[in-house]
Amino acid sequence: MINRIIENDIHSHLFQGKAIVIIGPRQSGKTTLLKQIQSQYPEDSAFYNCDETEIRNLFSKQNLSILKSVVGSSRVIFLDEAQRVENIGLTIKIIVDNIPEVQILASSSSAFELSDKLNEPLTGRKWEYSLLPFSFEELCNDTNLATEISRLALRLIYGSYPEVVVNPASEADLLTNLASSYLYKDIFVLHDIRRPELIEKLLQALALQISSEVSYNELAQLLDSDPNTVSRYIQILERAFIIFRLPNYSTNQRNEIKRSRKIYFWDNGIRNAILADYRPVDLRDDIGKLWENYIVSEMAKRRKYHKLLAMSYFWRSKTSSEIDYLEIQNAQIKAWEIKWNPRKTGSLRAFRSAYPDASIDLINPDNFFQSLLPV
Repeated sequence: MINRIIENDIHSHLFQGKAIVIIGPRQSGKTTLLKQIQSQYPEDSAFYNCDETEIRNLFSKQNLSILKSVVGSSRVIFLDEAQRVENIGLTIKIIVDNIPEVQILASSSSAFELSDKLNEPLTGRKWEYSLLPFSFEELCNDTNLATEISRLALRLIYGSYPEVVVNPASEADLLTNLASSYLYKDIFVLHDIRRPELIEKLLQALALQISSEVSYNELAQLLDSDPNTVSRYIQILERAFIIFRLPNYSTNQRNEIKRSRKIYFWDNGIRNAILADYRPVDLRDDIGKLWENYIVSEMAKRRKYHKLLAMSYFWRSKTSSEIDYLEIQNAQIKAWEIKWNPRKTGSLRAFRSAYPDASIDLINPDNFFQSLLPV
């Protein structure tokens, strides 16, 4: 098993009177992580798969005496795919409040659905974690830095979903299956999607536009839809951990673009699967886009896993000067220009003129690991 960064932090928060909630896309390793934690409590834990009807019925009854019978002598209860249980937030609240010696760990592949069920009942009663496809740091910890650098071209094409990583001879088949079934399961089951074909067309359009600014109006025209529907579907895709938005950073400087955004995929492999394009790195005309998506998504994982409080952006001026990625914390700006070609430097001069106190680094294939690994 490849160890996950969040596991140690989860252990540090066990038995403190709060539930542990792990959210993330399907097939990102949530069940594996729960079972890894359970292996350390072999005698006094119970694991429940909430995809099973009997289990859902068991935990949908908000009756303390029934729940005490279900818990029995277990000190740790694992609820996998907890979003499938009706009123699961209230059930967990009853256990946390009335059986405080029992630790609840719940997972969900739908942030949207589980958050709606949990946020109000479990206010102040949960620790929440995100689990995404493997990060570069996690893979380095499992092998070593030199090995993972040598596998960079594979990650740019096939991404870092656990099953893809551990089955290196079957990447394309696994990704094609994942992108066509598992990934959309919660979207179509949990949301009122009146035009399911629009989701697939929207994802294809977004896959072609990574690293570029996205206009909801233009997407609506392209898809024969309306901006409100496009906005709603993008929010659903974001809550399903398929994509994420990166806003534009601007202050009051007159030459800056305001209210714009880019959209990235959490995993390069899913992006390429949507386009059915698994060409190797040296044959691709979109390698710059793939490189930027990989680095920005890895920086986002790093921020989540290490609980960095920085806000993230990109920057663009009206004269088309652009910096790919910024993090701002305590009024300090750190900037990164992401280039596949090490000889290119981008818009450093314009950005330094606008923000002379900001730090700025270039990320290219020769040095990228320095920005993705902890100091």
